[in-house]
Amino acid sequence: MMPPAYSAPRPRAEEWWFGTWDIQSKVWPISTGKGVTVAVIDSGVNANLPDLHGVVESGTDVETGKGDGRADIDTLENGHGTAMAALIAGQGSGVGMVGVAPGARILPIRAQGGRAELADGIRYAVDHGAEVINVSQGLPDFIGCDNKTKSAVSYALEHDAVIVASAGNDGNGRNVPEWPGECPGVLAVGAVDHLFSPWVKTQRQPYVAVAAPGVRAGSIDRTGKFVPDWDGTSQASALTSSVVALVRSKFPNMRARQVVQRIVATARDVGPRGRDDLTGYGLVRPYHALVDKVASDAPNPVFSAWESARAAASTHASAVSKPQIEQSPGPAYATKRRGTLAILMAVGIVAGVAAVAVCALIRVRNRRRVSR
Repeated sequence: MMPPAYSAPRPRAEEWWFGTWDIQSKVWPISTGKGVTVAVIDSGVNANLPDLHGVVESGTDVETGKGDGRADIDTLENGHGTAMAALIAGQGSGVGMVGVAPGARILPIRAQGGRAELADGIRYAVDHGAEVINVSQGLPDFIGCDNKTKSAVSYALEHDAVIVASAGNDGNGRNVPEWPGECPGVLAVGAVDHLFSPWVKTQRQPYVAVAAPGVRAGSIDRTGKFVPDWDGTSQASALTSSVVALVRSKFPNMRARQVVQRIVATARDVGPRGRDDLTGYGLVRPYHALVDKVASDAPNPVFSAWESARAAASTHASAVSKPQIEQSPGPAYATKRRGTLAILMAVGIVAGVAAVAVCALIRVRNRRRVSR
């Protein structure tokens, strides 16, 4: 028997993923994300908007060291962090923007300056109780994930937090790997449209694990205005973070490793057949992530990549730091040494005899010179 639909404000008609994912009829009766804190590492979040009333906790501003993250400083898109927070936990009490996990809490962390700031933001999120960390941002990266970000990601996973990041929005351009989505241990998300077709700009990279709605995925800006035509893997990342919150709320004792495995294993294959670089293992499906049985040996590319990277780093560190130990000579070495000494002694004897003969000859010649 189907449980009654969750009695929450109806989402806006533009939020097409609610129908795609059967959020109201199937998902919310099981989980709304209640009890889960989602860190939004971005441009800050305007906590004063009606659509986010009561769900934004006091966070931090890593950029300046001042403020609590509850103000959005983004002017390029007029409120990127606010938009991501509303996709996750919007309350529908302003312009009607409803998040997929309205029972979740938002921990706003302003950190957009670079690698060091992001790493510090991840650590702050972990230390302040975030079970899900959303990073809807990225930068082209030609050198690979840096050690500070790797360390922060490991810190999060070791403390049972899930990190979700956008895959990148330049798939039809240079399509270079993007940090931090490329970092081992990060659940990187590509974008699809309402027909489940890969967005033309979604990154084509081997680190892409799954995909989620990201085309015309509208949300509110920092003024509270609804913007319907936003496209990007940022939105796909935020919506995936909300699904992670739903799962963590339903299974509070489930470890981050199993949560990620469940998200990947229940995804629907879309795009090119099988696992592909645009959509990874496929479209995230919240209802199936909540109810399906997942085999313990199901693929977990995110944690497998992290473990492989750690093992490689550990091996490299051991090779570099291992002291050179002088080996004690064995029998073969001793035999070779005795043979060498014997040869040297024989040569010495011959040389000595020759030296005596030469000296005798010199003496004879000298005597002859004197007697003349």
